[in-house]
Amino acid sequence: MADTQPSSQWVIDVTDRDFEAQVIERSHTLPVVVDFWAPWCGPCRVLGPLLERLADDHAGAFMLAKVNTDENPGLAGAFQVQSIPMVIGVRDGALAAHFVGALPESGVRDFLARLLPSEGEQMAAQAAELLAAGQSAEAEALFRRALETDVRADIARIGLASLLSERGEEAEALALLEQVAPGPYRQEADRLASALRVRQSGAGDEAGLRAQVDADPTNLEARFTLAQTLASGARYEEALEHYLTIVKRDRAWRDDGARKAMLDIFDLLGSGHELTDRYRSELAAVLFR
Repeated sequence: MADTQPSSQWVIDVTDRDFEAQVIERSHTLPVVVDFWAPWCGPCRVLGPLLERLADDHAGAFMLAKVNTDENPGLAGAFQVQSIPMVIGVRDGALAAHFVGALPESGVRDFLARLLPSEGEQMAAQAAELLAAGQSAEAEALFRRALETDVRADIARIGLASLLSERGEEAEALALLEQVAPGPYRQEADRLASALRVRQSGAGDEAGLRAQVDADPTNLEARFTLAQTLASGARYEEALEHYLTIVKRDRAWRDDGARKAMLDIFDLLGSGHELTDRYRSELAAVLFR
C-alpha cells in the first residue's frame, strides 16, 4: 500500500485494475497527470508533494493519478518506466506529454501548460456548447475569437469548419481543415474534409451518365462523373466499384483522381467499415500487382 493517502479531491491512487477507467476514460473529459513513483525513491518524495499542490492550485483543471510502481509492475512495464519519478499527461485517451525526474516547479508548470487546454481551446469548448444549443451565430463568433486568441487551437478550426459546412460554405471549411496540424485532431479533420469533398462532387444526370457508360465502358469521364454523383448521394458501394474500374483502366487518369476519391470515401466511412475493408483490399491488389 502507499504510505500516504491522497488528501485532495484532485488526487487519486491508481492501480493496474482501475487505470483504464480512472485515467484513459476520464481523460476524455479531463486531462490526467500520472505520477509513477515508489516509496524508496528520494526524488519522488520531492516531486509528489509539488504535483499535489499544483493539482489543488488548479482546482479541477486536471486530475493527478499516482501509481506506485512497486505495487503495479504491470503498468510500469506497459509504459516502459525505466526511471522514476516519471510523469505522463493523458488527454483524450492519448499520451500528450511526459517528463522523467524531479523537475523544478517552473518545469512542471511548463509541462502543465502543454497539457492543459489553452484559452483558445476553452473558448472552442464553450462555442461547441453554444452550437449544440442552436446558437450558431454566437458559436461562430466565439470559434473565430478562439483562433484569434490561439492560432494552435485546432479544435476551434474543426468546430468552425463543421458549422460552415452545414451552411454550405465548403471552400472556407476545407481551407480551415487543411490548417489542422498533425496530432490528436488530424483524423477528425481528415474525416470531415473527406465528407465535404464527397458532398462537393455534386449530382449529375444519373440516367444519362449510365447510358454513356453502358454504350462505351472506356468513357472514363462519364464513369467518373457517375461515381461522383453516386457518392454524393451516399451510394458508396456502387461509387467505389466505378472508381476501382477507372483505377484498373488508367490509374493516372485525372491526376490519380479515382484513387483519391476512394480514399475520401474510406476516410468518411472509417476503418473497420465493411466497404472500407473490402475496397481497400481490392485497391491494394490493383496497385501492387
